[in-house]
Amino acid sequence: MTYGDDATVRRILRETGDTWAVVGLSTNTARAAYGVARVLQQAGKRVVPVHPKAESVLGEQGYATLADIPFPVDVVDVFVNSGLAGEVADQAVAVGARAVWFQLDVVDEAAYARTTGAGLAMVMDRCPAIELPRL
Repeated sequence: MTYGDDATVRRILRETGDTWAVVGLSTNTARAAYGVARVLQQAGKRVVPVHPKAESVLGEQGYATLADIPFPVDVVDVFVNSGLAGEVADQAVAVGARAVWFQLDVVDEAAYARTTGAGLAMVMDRCPAIELPRL
């Protein structure tokens, strides 16, 4: 099943806003989150690292949780496993994000239903670094 059609992907990438909280982003340059965050920055997005260590990454202050971010977030990009992702989606709703993006292989159908039911756009099992050039 597809969770987020091309129109939703395009809307999140082009119209939803430019502040992206990347959950799971650390200073580890070998991790996919780091590479995707760089692509997002190159596309003009502000990338906000969210990781328990609250490390600064790619020139942006990090935060331990979404709730710790002291400004509005447009999109929450999730780089945690499917077992933890639903809780992150719920936190995204709670902080007033406009969209949630679950990365490749991150799928939680119940979280998708809750998040879209709360009025947020959502994509699962896709990568913005792949989708940006495709659209």
